[in-house]
Amino acid sequence: MNFIRFSDLCASGKVAGKRVFIRADLNVPQDDAGNITEDTRVRASIPCIQMALDAGAAVMVTSHLGRPVEGEFKPADSLAPVGKRLGELMKREVPVMSNWVDGVDVKPGQLVLLENCRLNKGEKKNSEELARKMAALCDIFVHDAFGTAHRAEASTYGIAQFAPVASAGPLLAAEMDAISKALSSPRRPLVAIVAGSKVSTKLTILKSLAANVDQLIVGGGIANTFMLAAGLKIGKSLAEADLLAEAKAVIEAMKARGAEVPIPTDVVTAKAFAADAPATVKAATDVADDDLILDIGPQTTARLAAQLMAAGTIVWNGPVGVFEFDAFAKGTEGIARAIADSSAFSIAGGGDTLAAIAKYGIEKQVGYISTGGGAFLEVLEGKTLPAFEILQKRAAG
Repeated sequence: MNFIRFSDLCASGKVAGKRVFIRADLNVPQDDAGNITEDTRVRASIPCIQMALDAGAAVMVTSHLGRPVEGEFKPADSLAPVGKRLGELMKREVPVMSNWVDGVDVKPGQLVLLENCRLNKGEKKNSEELARKMAALCDIFVHDAFGTAHRAEASTYGIAQFAPVASAGPLLAAEMDAISKALSSPRRPLVAIVAGSKVSTKLTILKSLAANVDQLIVGGGIANTFMLAAGLKIGKSLAEADLLAEAKAVIEAMKARGAEVPIPTDVVTAKAFAADAPATVKAATDVADDDLILDIGPQTTARLAAQLMAAGTIVWNGPVGVFEFDAFAKGTEGIARAIADSSAFSIAGGGDTLAAIAKYGIEKQVGYISTGGGAFLEVLEGKTLPAFEILQKRAAG
């Protein structure tokens, strides 16, 4: 992907004295009293902000927070707690400015936080009038919020259209590089793991990947639907019987390319969905009518682990079993350890996937961990994200 990197602009001295507008992702979880309960996103945004300050820019930062009603300010929608935390982490005063669309007074070396951008009328619908006003505030626009890259809004897309220069911040650039490496020019074989409770929520992803990957590993409730499509009994396990034709079509599409969807040969079952339910390993052909399949078995885990060890590129979205229950976590752990030990370039995304990575402590062994849930899934679906599209268009100039 060809785009302007903000880091390159800084390194070449093109940022000194300029007004820089950074669209960050500071959408943090808060308790009922408005206290930030988890500040990863604030910490992750600092390198870009610091880069701009070090380069001698006048720096404006904005983000969305929650789901406010446009044009109606409520204290709960304010970025004030974020400004306070940002100030603590950066050891400086970070003033929060409201009603900023018509002008911002900020000088080189200064940093201001612009109030919740979703409060501006026309933000969600990418109003051209609003986007032009935002663009007029700056010399350089920096998009550094991958979590919003799949949305064409005024502060993510419109401003990039009209700002004198539109660039990608370090967080967004890293995502663009990783996605390009994994999907545009992957080292083969390319193995994708798509797991989750329902085929319906991942059907477009499965179809898109079936046209590109060498192996498509399915897990969780999705694997149950594929087992059913392969003629196996799955007892009372979670599955979507109405999507068997789609599952068969994915299997056939893979087969036509000499690729495969490995169907589990053994599974871990229980009679009830509970952490303390006794776990039984059995052949995939021996599932009883009152069984729930809650994990893949050791034989299947070993076979999939061997495929991952031989992979060139791995894309991982979703645990393959109910890994929250220790008795049904061995499949996901086996997959996670194989990804960690593989020499393949790996990219992982999705909330449950990140939880599994954290549980098994393999953060440092995964090539790239994507932070944007919805955006990551849309990339897997084969969609071009609006943020990527406009930044590439502006770079082509």
